Amino acid sequence: MIGFIVAGLVIGALARLIRPGKQNLGLLATLLLGLAGSVIGGVVANLLGTGDIFELNVVGFIVAVIAAVLLIGAAEGLAGRRKGAA
Repeated sequence: MIGFIVAGLVIGALARLIRPGKQNLGLLATLLLGLAGSVIGGVVANLLGTGDIFELNVVGFIVAVIAAVLLIGAAEGLAGRRKGAA
């Protein structure tokens, strides 16, 4: 469980480094988006037959970081839309 949380934080932090510009996300949001990306990466790796959903492997890690980058972009878009509507 702790390894899953640490992996999610690392994946979220990498995704924020890859994503250009400043993100207005806190540590908890980074962790949650990294965990979501990690689960997506695990599912894709499992579907490809390269590993289990909770097993850290290269394919799952790469897909997890890409998914986290996309999730961070979506979160920023939603946050920007809320600020514009308020």
